[in-house]
Amino acid sequence: HHHARLPLWWQVTTVPFPLQTDEAVRVLLQRLQALQGERAEAYRLLEEGHQAYLHSAPHYDFPRYRQLVHEITVAFSGISREVLHIAGRLRDQLARPDLAQHLAQLQEREQEKLQLTAQLQLARQQAQDQPEVDAHQQEVRELKHKLIKTIEAISEILQDLKYDSEEAE
Repeated sequence: HHHARLPLWWQVTTVPFPLQTDEAVRVLLQRLQALQGERAEAYRLLEEGHQAYLHSAPHYDFPRYRQLVHEITVAFSGISREVLHIAGRLRDQLARPDLAQHLAQLQEREQEKLQLTAQLQLARQQAQDQPEVDAHQQEVRELKHKLIKTIEAISEILQDLKYDSEEAE
């Protein structure tokens, strides 16, 4: 005689403990929130450091600023590694490729934000050193605009992540 068929919910879900899964997802997303907070703090320090650097003109204290940039870069790569680790767990262990996808997009945009921020800081220094060159002012404006767009995209991804993770509950 053939086996009784598994109930449908068992076929649909690969994880036998839905509650534990939801809990694990929640914990990981809380960790992500904390990491985004660390990123925000790092940006604040970077901005403060750059302001101080600009104020040190014309005898720029470059080594000090470079050291700060180095420390921030190290902090960011640590955060990125952990975000990718969370994405991996969501995808491979918790069967949430949708959430993992959001995290991958978040990482791309955060990478973009960091590059734009570095470019903007350089452009600001050039604009300060050569105020008569309009191209520098123009570049500062363009980079600020791109940065705003990138930050909006990041907010949107975080909104989608929140929505898609709560939908299941």
